[in-house]
Amino acid sequence: MSSRYTKVIGYFAYASPTQVVCTGDACVISESERSMREYILEIDPENVNKRTIKKTRFGEIVKGIRLGAAYAFDEESYRKFYPLAIQEGFNVAEADFESQKSEGNRFFTVQLKIS
Repeated sequence: MSSRYTKVIGYFAYASPTQVVCTGDACVISESERSMREYILEIDPENVNKRTIKKTRFGEIVKGIRLGAAYAFDEESYRKFYPLAIQEGFNVAEADFESQKSEGNRFFTVQLKIS
């Protein structure tokens, strides 16, 4: 297994294996535990204390992507993910977070296209 699979990309939060913190249909990946708490307060404030926040590694994200999951990265977590995804052979775009922010979006979503 490549060492890139063990690199920490960021944090995700969940209440159960099937109840992760999402924005739309994508699992949120944040740069830090603190930023994840802030996202939870915005997305699901009633359940903030019912969420577990955990580090997530590149290999876990790759597995999820290959199973069809979508991930919504904040800027710092995508900065870590992007070069590893390119090395992995994923056809991912460079994110333009400035234009995303101007449209009211904080996250950049990645999901494999199934043709």
